[in-house]
Amino acid sequence: MSQKVVIDEEECIGCEACVECCPSVFAFDDDKVKAYVLDDADAGEDCVDEAIASCPAQCISKE
Repeated sequence: MSQKVVIDEEECIGCEACVECCPSVFAFDDDKVKAYVLDDADAGEDCVDEAIASCPAQCISKE
C-alpha cells in the first residue's frame, strides 16, 4: 500500500517552507494562506522527508 502526504491545515502557519523545498508535492493557497498537497503528489519523492523536517508547525506527515 502506498503512502500519501498529509498536511494538517489547522496547524499550518503558511510559511511555505514545504513549497520551497518540494514544489512537486506541495502548493500554496493564497486565499486560505495555507499549504496543501497536490492531487498527483508522490509521497516517495526524496524532498517530502525534507519538507516534513523543515516544517516549523510539524503539520506534515505520511499516512
